[in-house]
Amino acid sequence: MEVKCRRLEGKVAVVTASTQGIGLAIAERLGLEGAAVVISSRKQKNVDEAVEGLKAKGITVVGAVCHVSDAQQRKSLIDTAVKNFGHIDILVSNAAANPTVDDILATKESVLDKLWDINVKASILLLQDAAPYLRKGSSVIIISSITGYNPEQGLAMYGVTKTALFGLTKALAREVGPNTRVNCIAPGFVPTRFASFLTTNEAIQKELVDKTTLNRLGSVQDMAATAAFLASDDAAFITAETIVVAGGMPSRL
Repeated sequence: MEVKCRRLEGKVAVVTASTQGIGLAIAERLGLEGAAVVISSRKQKNVDEAVEGLKAKGITVVGAVCHVSDAQQRKSLIDTAVKNFGHIDILVSNAAANPTVDDILATKESVLDKLWDINVKASILLLQDAAPYLRKGSSVIIISSITGYNPEQGLAMYGVTKTALFGLTKALAREVGPNTRVNCIAPGFVPTRFASFLTTNEAIQKELVDKTTLNRLGSVQDMAATAAFLASDDAAFITAETIVVAGGMPSRL
């Protein structure tokens, strides 16, 4: 990834679920633009490997194990940032789960709880933990999904939780402004391990591509570039908004 600007010098970023896919790309882009980065994953091995890879690119980075539904691990993630860097300027809530392809009315309560806990509630609780350490001018970025606009079969309840993040973004922006901005990114379909059950099927992939006007799937770099913009002072007058990064795929509620 070639980055020609350094908009985030002196800033500290915390990114959840950031050892692979979109989360890792965001952490890398923020780091290449000058931010010190705190990454996290559920597994120590993944954290160690990602930290090593980012350091090799000249990025200032530390890592912590964090399952976002675990209160102590969330607190430890924030404590890691504060202990190492003293404050937080950028918070990216990226963790998500999609444990079922069942229709909503066939989904077990325990699965509904898991979807809600990880995809929605964790963003709230993470910000509660981080809020005392957010500096004036800070930026919170919540990662939603294009499926939040049209929860399709197989992604229905996942999509509903992502719809909730659009409203959460607006509500939180009112609460934490004017010192902190809160925005949301709704990625289109990106070939990552998380979405592999869709993007590795040729027929489904063609269907998804055909829904875009740019005739391609997204890349993790597309999402990372948008996150870096929202984290920077270039987006200083943008808050409570959702930016759709989906190649022109329809996106209306």
